[in-house]
Order: sequence, then C-alpha cells, then structure tokens
Amino acid sequence: MKTEHPQTIRLADYQEPAFLVDSVDLVFDLEPTSTRVVCAAIYRANGDQDTLVLDGENLTLLSIALDGRTLDDSEYTVSGDTLTLTNLPDMFELVVETEIDPKGNTHLSGLYQSSGNYCTQCEAQGFRRITYFQDRPDVMTRYTVTIIADKDACPVMLSNGNLVEQSEEEDGKHLCVWEDPFPKPSYLFALVAGDLACVEDTFTTKSGKNVDLRIFVEHGNEDRCDWAMESLKASMKWDEDRFDLEYDLDLYNIVAVSDFNMGAMENKSLNVFNTKYVLAKSDTATDQDYAGVEAVIAHEYFHNWTGNRVTCRDWFQLSLKEGLTVFRDQEFSSDMRSRPTERISNVKILRAAQFPEDGGPLAHPVRPDSYIAIDNFYTATVYNKGSEVIRMMHTLLGEENFQKGMKLYFERHDGEAVTCDDFASAMMDASGIDLNQFKLWYSQAGTPEVTADWSYEREAKQFSLTLSQHLAPTPGQAGKEVMHMPIAIGLVGQDGKDLHSEVLSLKEAKQTFIFEGIAEEPVLSLNRGFSAPIRLKAPYTQDQLAFLMANDSDEFARWEAAQTYATDLLLSMIATLQKEKTITQDSRFIEALKTTLNDPALDPDYIALSLQLPTEGYLAEQMDVVDVDAIHQAREILRLFIARDLKDDLLAKFRDLRSDSPYSPDAKSAGERALKNICLAYLGELNDPAFLALITAQYHNANNMTDRMAALSILANTDVPVRAEVLENFYTRFKDDPLVVDKWLSVQAMSCLPKTLKTVKKLMKHEAFSIKNPNKVRSLIGVFCHANQLHYHAVDGNGYIFHADRILELDKINPQIAARMIAPLGKWRRFDKARQKLMKEQLKRIIATEGLSNDAYEMATKSLGK
Repeated sequence: MKTEHPQTIRLADYQEPAFLVDSVDLVFDLEPTSTRVVCAAIYRANGDQDTLVLDGENLTLLSIALDGRTLDDSEYTVSGDTLTLTNLPDMFELVVETEIDPKGNTHLSGLYQSSGNYCTQCEAQGFRRITYFQDRPDVMTRYTVTIIADKDACPVMLSNGNLVEQSEEEDGKHLCVWEDPFPKPSYLFALVAGDLACVEDTFTTKSGKNVDLRIFVEHGNEDRCDWAMESLKASMKWDEDRFDLEYDLDLYNIVAVSDFNMGAMENKSLNVFNTKYVLAKSDTATDQDYAGVEAVIAHEYFHNWTGNRVTCRDWFQLSLKEGLTVFRDQEFSSDMRSRPTERISNVKILRAAQFPEDGGPLAHPVRPDSYIAIDNFYTATVYNKGSEVIRMMHTLLGEENFQKGMKLYFERHDGEAVTCDDFASAMMDASGIDLNQFKLWYSQAGTPEVTADWSYEREAKQFSLTLSQHLAPTPGQAGKEVMHMPIAIGLVGQDGKDLHSEVLSLKEAKQTFIFEGIAEEPVLSLNRGFSAPIRLKAPYTQDQLAFLMANDSDEFARWEAAQTYATDLLLSMIATLQKEKTITQDSRFIEALKTTLNDPALDPDYIALSLQLPTEGYLAEQMDVVDVDAIHQAREILRLFIARDLKDDLLAKFRDLRSDSPYSPDAKSAGERALKNICLAYLGELNDPAFLALITAQYHNANNMTDRMAALSILANTDVPVRAEVLENFYTRFKDDPLVVDKWLSVQAMSCLPKTLKTVKKLMKHEAFSIKNPNKVRSLIGVFCHANQLHYHAVDGNGYIFHADRILELDKINPQIAARMIAPLGKWRRFDKARQKLMKEQLKRIIATEGLSNDAYEMATKSLGK
C-alpha cells in the first residue's frame, strides 16, 4: 500500500520554465542493456533564475559537466526523479552522461527494444527516461542527434529532421547524425535503430517540392505498406487543399513497431506507429483495419502543424493538439469516404467511450484542472469530446471564418507552445464572433442534457420550440454555468421536405425559439448532424420517430430516429422481462427497418449502420440500475424478431451483394460488405442448418479478411460443433501473423457463450499471448473487461477478480496499460448492491497493493470515489 499520496499537478500552479534551452546535442551509443547517452544542452535563464531542476527516471548518472568542468557529487543533488543544480550563471552548457537499459524497459516509455529494434516513445514524459532534462512541452529547442550502433544489428538509424552525416566506425559500428531545423519539445524527440525493411515513394507539394516518403517495417511486411503509403499521400494532398498547409521538410519517415502503448506518435518527420495502423493486406486486414490505417496515418501527419509547429504549453492543454487533430482526421475521412456514415461512426464512439467517462467518477474537463499521472489523460474526453468542441466552433463560425481563424492561429503562434485560450482567441479575432461563453466547454466536465418541448399553432402558422439545458455536478465541480451550444434543427413537412432548417444558438438555461410562416404542422428534427455532444430528451411518439426514420433529409438525424426508436423499444422489453412477462413484437419498428433495408436511395454502408441495434453498453448507460442479463436477453429477442420477419429480405440482400470480385478497400465496396455481413449475422440468429452452412462456407471461401472475420464472429457466438473447427483452422492458418492472431483472441473474448472467462484464462497461457505486448493485452483482456458486458459483470464476481488480478500483474510491467484497464470497475455505482460491493472490493485491493504505480493509484482512487 502506498505510504504517501503522490503529488497532484494543478493547472493553477503553472509557472514558466526556469531556464530555456538554445540547443541540444545528443549522442547515443546503442547497446541492448547498457546504452550510453550524452546530452549537451545550452541553457539560458528565463528571468532572474539560478536553480535548475531536471527530470530523470530510471537513469544511471555517469557524469555531469558545467561549461566543460566535471562536477563532483557535492555540486548537484539527485533526489527521487530529479537532478538539481544551484547558483548557476545566466547562460551555460550542461553535459550529462547517463546509462539506460532499453532491453529491460517493459514500460515502453523512453528508449526500449521491440523485436530487437531500438525505439523511443517520449510523449508524454518519456524523455526523462533517456536523460536528465526539463521534460515539459514548453521547453522548445533544436536537436542534433548522433547515433552509434553495431552495423549488422542496426543497419537503419533514424531520428528527427535531416540526415547530415554518415560514417564507418571501429569494431563493426557505424555513425549517423540527424539535425532537426525546427524547434520542438522533448516529447517530440524520436530515435529508431534496427534491421528494418524500407518501402519508398515520393510526394510533390503544391509549391513543387519533392518529399521522400519512407515506411520502415520488419522484413517480410513490405507488401502490406501500400495502403499506408497511399493514405499518407492522400493526407498530404488533402491538407493542402482544405487547410492550405504544406509539408515543411524534404523527408517524411514512418516506422511500424510491434510493441507500442499507443496507436501512433507524431514525432517531427519520424512518426512511430503501432503495426496495427500501418500494415494492411486484403487477406489479413478487414475493412475496419483499412479505415483505421487511413485515419491514423492522416492524424499523425496532420499533427505536423497542429501539434508540432504549434504545440501545447502544458499537458493540461493536450486537447489543443489532439482535439483539433481528431477533428481534422475526421473531416479527412469524411471526404475520403461517406460523410454521413463517418459522422454516425464517430458519434457511436463518443457515446460508447466518452459519455460514460463524463457520467462517472473519472469525469474531467476537456482541459483538466489537475492530474497525478498525465498518461491517464489520454482519454476520450480530451480526444473525442475535444474534437466535438472544435466541430461546434466550426459550426458557429462557418467554414470561411474557421479557416480565417486557423490561418491567424498559425501566423501568431508558429514555433510556440500555447493554450486552448490562444486557439479560441484566434478564432474570435478572425471571425468577430464572441466565444467567451462557449469556452466553458473546455473547463466544465459532464455531458449537458437538453430537454425539448414544442407546439404548433395552425391558425397563426407558428411553431414554437423551447430548449432547456442542464449540466449535472461532476467530481470537483458541484456548480455549473450555462453553456453555449449550436443546435441544428429542421421542420419536416409531411412530404418529407424541410419547411425550415437552421442552426440555433442555445445560450440560456431555458430558451424559446419562434418560427413563423410554417404552413403545416411539421415533425421536428433535432440536433441534426449531432451538432452538439448532448443527451437529448424529446417527447417523440413512435409515429414521429418512424416518420423521421423514413423521411428526414439529414441522414444522421434519420439514423438517430431509428436508434431512439430501438432504444425505447429495448428498454421497454427489458422492463417487461424484469416483470417476468411475455414480450410482444413491435411490427411497426421491424417494418421501418425493412423500408430502410430496401431503400435504393440509401448507400449500403448507411443501411448497415441503420440495421445495427444499440449496443449492450449503450443500453446500460440509459438505465438507472444496469441489468446485464435482461439487456442481453432483450437484445437477442429483438434480433430474432428481425431475423424471422425479414428473413427473405435479408437473404435476398445478402445474395445480391455477394461477389467473387477481387477485394478493394474503397468505401463503396466496404459498404457493400458491411451490409452483406450484417444480413448474414441476422440470418445466423435463426439457427437454421442451411444458414449455418452459408456462414461456414463464407468463412472457408472468403477472398478477404473482412468476410472471413464476419463469419468467424457469428460462429464464435454459436454453440455448434463447427465453431471449434473454424477457430482452430483460423489460428493454424494465421498463427505467424501477430495482428491477425489479435483478432482471433478478441473474437473469443467477446463471445456471449458460457465459459468465456474460462476460455480467456486458458488463452492467457497460449503461445499466441504475451502479457508484455500491449496489443495482446488489449485484444484479450481489454476486450473481455471493457466490451463483454454480459460475462465481465457475471453475478459471481469472478470477472472483477480476474480483472483486478490482471491490473496488478500489468502494473509491474507497464503501468500505463494497467491504469487504462481500470475504468470498468469505476462504473460500480450503476449496478445492483451485490455487484457494487464486489467491484469496490477489487478497487480497494488494487489501492492497497504495495508498490502500486502512480498511474494505477490515480485511476483506482478516483474510480472508488476517494
């Protein structure tokens, strides 16, 4: 058990760095267990300062020299994770030599080895695991990096910027020197060295500059880089066209590594990626994988300007770069694919991950007020809600004013470390629109609830809409101020055409809007395009929802009407099951789905999304006390009703979309596969031998991973003999491909069949699993604990015990991953008394563990409510 509480860092306590850094020269002599690092930095006092405190973690300090003079132990102090020097001149050179152990670095932060290759991850605070430094984002400087390594072990040696020197050294070693001409904070430093294959291409910018593009991967994966390269070039072109932003160096490198805590990292000119978001080939990657590669490649490239050229002053401002860049990558994906379906997909992610965060003990503002471990704030709130804040700003300003604001932002702050307020100020100054009330979205946690009431006066041809907003208390924020939000609405006539549409600016606790000249009583379409990230309470009738499902011109609102109808229906079914009464079928809902399924005007990907019922997790969020068994049972009953009534339509659509054509990852083809496979999944509910044979045949005969995984997922949830056969076949076929094996682990962890927890425990001992690899952990343990609501919340509490055991095991290996695993236990307040007690017991057990990391301590104590 921790004997003292770790230090809390607060935004209100921010102070400028005591010293600025004019330049940094780094020399790495790479060895697996004893890498030597020499850091020579020119420091300059920032005001009247003479004391310098440097961050350092897990370092062996070999020597320290000030202006060429080696200091003895009495001239500096090493205490905990800091090195302190006093009585310093206004300007000086400090040379620090340290030794580190990359091979033993299981935290995957700082410099570590992955598959024998050296790799760094310095965001947020990994640079301090390389050398003593002011490891904070507002200390920006230019880096020159020398790398020395064994030529056979590390024929490839990379860092930020431009390669300026190469030479052969003694004892089979070689040397290279990289210079980055742009100042950057330490978190953007990167180094990669090892035996890697390279795939090359070029891109010509709009000004005519040729940029060399290189993707480095493990040997044998070269043929899986084409899509990543095409996505990179598409991103570069899109950023020029949409934002007038051009790449600023002659070289852009991407490296894919197998062991990585995050999805990817935007280090200037040397992006380091999890292999999951680079490697893609039709027989190993699904359509979802292709879309993920495209989006993440774009995201990291877009960071070149929104994150690198302009970075955040402190880690409280993390959403300054992440929220803005997520908005940019979402816009890119919308232009590359289908804008309505991308919007729906993004909102589904927001509701699945961020809304529960906002409504629980881990709620925090987009710009947090405090933290213990900053790694814990790489959250859906900072990223996804942060993106929604930017999107609302865009909606209020319009595209033209938003682009003026972006231009002013770069003109003012290029090469600087700034705040969310600086971004908002640029938007206000460029547009003339007041956003001061709107900025509460950065500082107030929680999801606003907006209640709508309306009436229509036929004789006066007047429609009246009253909107009321409420933001509930969240941890540390008992009182809330009234928010400013854009609410897009439409008044839909009986012919399905808009009688009026507008973006309303809701700025009061209760506000009434009057619309004149409305010739007939309309059906109100609310929060079109999900213009504000809110929970909406509106007194829709089932007739009105069915009408909007069939007629709303806004495709998001049309989908939302279907989801609202399905949610209301499922919650009613759950209540019926809890009363042990018989459920009657709602034929009107199924008929509305049939209309959507057969609508030739709708794209297949949109129809596929419309046929998906609300998830078990989403339904849980709508209940005061979660009943996991009733949720699962109600959803399965409704799926069976749909399958029985629409069997012929589903089968016809499946046959119509079945194709033997060569695989293409384009959006249209992906949409057709999505619709085909959701039809197949519904048919699988019928337990018909003919359909079981159809599913099994698709598994064996598929010419792409999307179709194969769709069939495998159905069979993994079906208690039939062929299930074990195809699972064994899949592993045998793909056991040498780690990313595909991750899918095999996940599909079993998600199974609704009994004994799933027993299967997960067994898979932990399988040769395919490693507790040290974050992808494996997320694929098996993470999927079970975060996504398998039915079995994780089993009434015996064994799911919670398993979860806590794994957190404690992981905390000794990789505290970042361990801490990110804790969140499901923090939902204990939403469950019955028996489950509450069981979940709290595990949180208390975690907190009481001797040697618990700060990362896990912060998440566990907040989850418990301490």
